[in-house]
Amino acid sequence: MRNQTPITSVLLMSLSEDQETIHVLFIFFLLIYLMTVFSNFLIILLVVTCAHLHTPMYFFLGNLAFLDMSYSSVTAPRMLFALSAQHWSITFSECKAQMFLVTYFASAEAFLLSSMSYDRYVAICRPLHYSQVMSWGTCTQMVAMVWSSAFLTPTIFTSCLRRLTFCGPNFIWNFFCDLPHLFQISCTDPTINFLVLLIVGAVLSTIVFIATFYPYVRLFRAVLRIGTSDGKSKAFSTCTSHLTVVLIFYASVTFIYFVPDTSNLLTLNRVVSVIYTLITPLLNPLIYSLRSKDLKAALQRALHIHRLHPDTATRR
Repeated sequence: MRNQTPITSVLLMSLSEDQETIHVLFIFFLLIYLMTVFSNFLIILLVVTCAHLHTPMYFFLGNLAFLDMSYSSVTAPRMLFALSAQHWSITFSECKAQMFLVTYFASAEAFLLSSMSYDRYVAICRPLHYSQVMSWGTCTQMVAMVWSSAFLTPTIFTSCLRRLTFCGPNFIWNFFCDLPHLFQISCTDPTINFLVLLIVGAVLSTIVFIATFYPYVRLFRAVLRIGTSDGKSKAFSTCTSHLTVVLIFYASVTFIYFVPDTSNLLTLNRVVSVIYTLITPLLNPLIYSLRSKDLKAALQRALHIHRLHPDTATRR
């Protein structure tokens, strides 16, 4: 019979037992995290300060950069501390808080990507009405809905956790806390919670998935009707970056939440979790910055002004 004493701490899985490997991982993930924060912050700074980037597309991109920076900051600093101190134990309250924030930012990113899909659809399929349909008032309301609606999913999941008793074992097979991991350490039957997770996740995922990809179905149909190959190329190039980010996001989420945690897939699951929580927030700004001429031009202009007026830039 299990010990019914509630657990007060959770032991996360170490990424390695070899000291040399741990040092290499710490340096590697530290560089990844610093690059993630810097690149996403740079996009936010350019979007805010450059007048020609004050468009709906870059307004959404600035919010995506803030989301990626926040999402990475939920898991990376704690993992870096654990690697440096070799202390993989966290309090149960911290574990639940991390679960809430991971779910919140993942939900917000899914909602935001669907909004960005609609923006690309309007820009290509209804260019003459774009400024009217995607007005600043509409964009602001859409982003406000994204940030507020994202609270729904973690709130439901956190409420369901109240019916569970957590008395051990307190070991989680990953380097951060997520909802399925908490079910594994419950000494109460989590079947109802799994059903709630499945139903809510399936309903929301289906709605958001359709809202994200349906605009692309209509968009591709419209692009295929364009007579010239040059016109098709220009139309596809305006949405390639966003579609790439969407595919990476859904591929990672599908593997983490819909592939069972079998013993044969534990290592692969951790690798995908690292990619999803650390690598993807860095890839997003790189994908957009490499594909966007406007962003590259804004960065070049900012660097040129700094070289011409270094004293002024410093005083500012």
